[in-house]
Amino acid sequence: MPSNISFARQLRLQRLYRHVDRRLMIVPLDHSITDGPITGGRRVDGLVGQLASNGVDATIVHKGTLRYIDPAWFSRMSLIVHLSASTMHAPDPNAKYLVASVEEAIRLGADAVSVHVNLGSDEEKQQIADLASVADACDRWNVPLLAMMYPRGAAIEDPRAPELVAHAASLAADLGADIVKTLYTGSPETMAEITDMCPVPILVVGGPRRDDLNGTLAYVKEALGAGVAGVAMGRNVFQATDPGAVAGAIADLVHDVSRPFGPPTEPRELSLLTN
Repeated sequence: MPSNISFARQLRLQRLYRHVDRRLMIVPLDHSITDGPITGGRRVDGLVGQLASNGVDATIVHKGTLRYIDPAWFSRMSLIVHLSASTMHAPDPNAKYLVASVEEAIRLGADAVSVHVNLGSDEEKQQIADLASVADACDRWNVPLLAMMYPRGAAIEDPRAPELVAHAASLAADLGADIVKTLYTGSPETMAEITDMCPVPILVVGGPRRDDLNGTLAYVKEALGAGVAGVAMGRNVFQATDPGAVAGAIADLVHDVSRPFGPPTEPRELSLLTN
């Protein structure tokens, strides 16, 4: 095990990477601060229970949401506490700011934390500084960091442009992220170049809402073929008629149910947790 990676950080990463394929199926539920209620009348505890029971590796929530979730669900999946926020009603909805700390997340039992950065936002400077400060705190407390990196702002014409997605991923890695969540370029060839270049695993976002599960699965399959380490699928799961069934189908594809589940027979090196 590399000497520069602490036992505690390795332990939390191994909780997150529950499968020997080292891929991740994550369902973010942090949209509610930005967009308002997202569960369609369902109780969040029941929704999280469906995710935990259908092979999801982790869910992302804000700190207060945990008051309404049975902690038993997190014996089956990992907990990522999101530290960033903004609302769609703000003068600049792309201006994300910190609303929680790494220390709070640890007190809540988090396995990891996440931070959102919009490259090209008018407030990009503060968001990058926030990412750096959170990365420093994660190093102090040995907590894995997922960076949500989006090219998004007035001057961004094509947020999926390969050079922008590559810049977003490399920025996150340079500042200390363990995992990057970003956009899929739409091209397996250009996405493969980015995943080959990036020293940390890349997850792609779920994209716009689809009514066709087959279309969602085709998207996931194409992205996996480009070398991404998994998906962070939100709306296409929690807005589905049966979120558990949709989550399970995506998790089965991400992990390939023909592969063995559970911990490997030998301890993983950090290199196995990267692309």
